[in-house]
Amino acid sequence: MTTTNILNNLKPKTILYIAGGFVFFLAATMFKPFTIVNAGERGVVMRFGQVQDAILGEGIHPVMPIVTSVKTLSVRVQKTEIQSEAGTKDLQIINVGVALNWHIDPAQVNRVYQVIGDEKQIVNTIILPAITEALKAATPTRTAEQILKERAQLKAEIDNNIKARLGDYGLQVDDVSLINVAFSPEFAKAIEAKQIAEQEALQANYDAVKAKKEAEAEVNRARGQAEAQKLQRETLTPALLQKQAIEKWDGHFPQFMGGNSPLPFINISPPSSPTQPNQ
Repeated sequence: MTTTNILNNLKPKTILYIAGGFVFFLAATMFKPFTIVNAGERGVVMRFGQVQDAILGEGIHPVMPIVTSVKTLSVRVQKTEIQSEAGTKDLQIINVGVALNWHIDPAQVNRVYQVIGDEKQIVNTIILPAITEALKAATPTRTAEQILKERAQLKAEIDNNIKARLGDYGLQVDDVSLINVAFSPEFAKAIEAKQIAEQEALQANYDAVKAKKEAEAEVNRARGQAEAQKLQRETLTPALLQKQAIEKWDGHFPQFMGGNSPLPFINISPPSSPTQPNQ
């Protein structure tokens, strides 16, 4: 049976239903009487192009075709990076890379879209200028060397500055990172030379202190030896020397003695007898 025969056998009412369903499907496809807001998004409702107070959350929402339209914006954390130059207090040029994590305040999506626009416009119009201005406001108050040593303080100041600027527009800052801090090659060489000089000065100071301590120790040793020798000379009496000689003598006299050889240092005189009383 051909298609023509099938259509001829259908009742006019049935054909009308089929045509009506097709038209409805076509209209639903073209005009979309509903909208879908995906996870991590919010819907900005506009009626005849005018932004409304209502904000659509995640899910399916019925809308009135032609009259109402919905613009979805992401409220997830987004990352924006920028490389910018700035000047320091000592007139050095610094090149800093800043990475900013931010997101739209879900409760202010309609206002953000009404005042600024979509994500691309937010980045170009608000975020990039805010980062540049915060960086140029923070670096001129510090010398290049202070920036190297106080990186955490510099980051905190830039972070607070950006938060204050973006907060006025319904944008929230999650984190600020200084991913790169670079100076001119000449300044980098000067910093390296200074660090080398400081290390050499510390080493020279260490060597001087070490030499001084060694000299003091040598003087103390010499003083101690002199004191010991002095004490020994003071305590070596003739009687003590004779006693030491007797203790070391082996009981034999030298078999040969030259004309100039001294006699053994031994007192062999008998002890004197006590005086006898007269008979």
